[in-house]
Amino acid sequence: MSDKQNTPSPQAKPPYFERHIFFCLNERKNQEACCAQSGAQAAFDHCKGRVKALGLAGPGQVRVNKAGCLDRCAGGPVAVVYPEGAWYSFVDLSDIDEIVDSHLKEGRVVTRLLLPADVGH
Repeated sequence: MSDKQNTPSPQAKPPYFERHIFFCLNERKNQEACCAQSGAQAAFDHCKGRVKALGLAGPGQVRVNKAGCLDRCAGGPVAVVYPEGAWYSFVDLSDIDEIVDSHLKEGRVVTRLLLPADVGH
């Protein structure tokens, strides 16, 4: 029997992170609207701190990442959670708390904060 037959397929392996949230922190130099002008850095910092404080950070759990332009500027500031592919727009840090508590911790998408599918650049 070859080793290849005994090796689990990539699909059988659990993901390195259960959930991954990316915050657009893009800053446009030409004064066009961008997430950086809408408090995205503070939201990222708050989310990262909250995830760590709740013991949700690390392999097999949650990763909070910075991202460049996610090309959904019209809905900014934006963040996206994978593997669900849930795109969020948020107003303040209480919205971030709700995303952490409901989606990142409990696995429940926060429908009221979802970015409409037709909102793009």
